[in-house]
Amino acid sequence: MILIDDHTSNEQISKLPLSELERAIVLQKEKSSFTYRYPSLDSLRFELLVRQEITSAARELNSSGVKFAKFSSSRCNEAFWIRESSGGFRLKSGVKPSDAINDIYRNGPLYAFECGTAMVIVWYKAVIESISPDSFDIYFNHLFLYDGEHDPNLVLQVSDKGKEAFPGDVLYFENPDVAPEKNEWQGENVVLLEPGLYYGHGIGIKSAETIIAALNRNRKPNSQTSAFLTDYVVNPDFEFLRKFQSRPVAARVGMLSLQVWA
Repeated sequence: MILIDDHTSNEQISKLPLSELERAIVLQKEKSSFTYRYPSLDSLRFELLVRQEITSAARELNSSGVKFAKFSSSRCNEAFWIRESSGGFRLKSGVKPSDAINDIYRNGPLYAFECGTAMVIVWYKAVIESISPDSFDIYFNHLFLYDGEHDPNLVLQVSDKGKEAFPGDVLYFENPDVAPEKNEWQGENVVLLEPGLYYGHGIGIKSAETIIAALNRNRKPNSQTSAFLTDYVVNPDFEFLRKFQSRPVAARVGMLSLQVWA
């Protein structure tokens, strides 16, 4: 069930100019036994916009040419980032944060990193598209890409209590019996793109069964303990992000009508 300012608003919601994916998210929430409360219709619209942009950013990163790498062999475009000894990337002085994130998408083959960093990059790209590059440059101006580290203004909501997952959520596949010499396969952070389909950096866009099979190929010899999808669900605090947007979400939704850290 969806409540807007503590009232059901199915008729209002049905008139929103939503993409197919956004409409599917609304339908899933409306049919849920959980109650999803929003202070305003714009609050719901903004969440849908960000979820749409997260799935788009994940698909774009998958096709950008970026590579998977352990921290010891990570790489970046040094015109925008400083690679530190940890393997993380720090924003260079004088570089716009939005330009640096967008460069990862434009010049993907220059970059290699692991899956925790990939999830943060996806979030940042989605935020840029949701609040505008100018607003992103103001509020996210001290970027450091390393594992799951993120700017304080990217407030994350984390649940491991069986919360429902929707497109745009980040989930986690755990491989509890990973081979010690293949520790990078201890798990996979993924973006839920649509029911049953996930993006994982280094694995690509795959089904749950395919991701589990890939993780299982990197277990200890003779292991009988399969990898599995955990109940861990992470998403940005959409309402917190909404205060950074530089123009009304209504206009932007209309445009869209034309789709445990390792």
